[in-house]
Amino acid sequence: MGVGGMALHQWVLGTRTFQKLHRDFAGSLIGDDAGSTGIDDDFAARGFENVGAWILGRNMFGPVRGPWADDSWKGWWGTNPPYHVPVFVLTHHARAPITMEGGTTFHFVTDGIHAALRRATEAAQGKDVRLGGGVATVRQYLAAGLVDELHLAISPVLLGRGEHLLAGIDTVSLGYKCTEHVGTGQATHVVLRK
Repeated sequence: MGVGGMALHQWVLGTRTFQKLHRDFAGSLIGDDAGSTGIDDDFAARGFENVGAWILGRNMFGPVRGPWADDSWKGWWGTNPPYHVPVFVLTHHARAPITMEGGTTFHFVTDGIHAALRRATEAAQGKDVRLGGGVATVRQYLAAGLVDELHLAISPVLLGRGEHLLAGIDTVSLGYKCTEHVGTGQATHVVLRK
């Protein structure tokens, strides 16, 4: 996330949806009524509706770079990741699938974004495929015109530098239009659809 990067996500961390999906550091499930409701929570909840598979860049799976030294790293989220469906991780280094608690299986895809999308679409069985990031992964799919809908949560936070999501991508020529935008105290939510 870089220096100060977690501040970008403050809009979602306190929502009821986020609280339901994640365990606290002690390992106990946070109660169903914990967390805020409202616009931020509505957008968080929408992001998990009708999802049948996810695609992630390797950095979203873990900090390990290069060839897998061993199979000990199993992701950022412990034994029960928040996905609960098949997850396809883009990487240049092959690895056997990892089955976790709660229905999450991580599959490692070495043959590019189109192959990952084909596999995820098949695994989703008619449900949506969610692109979970990071920035480089989202940029590849956007530039290829493979994103149907993009939710941007723009936080009122300044960071010194980092990857720019839309730099050099002509979203208008690719057919994207802003179909929704609403602001809260934590974020401005913008939805682009193709």
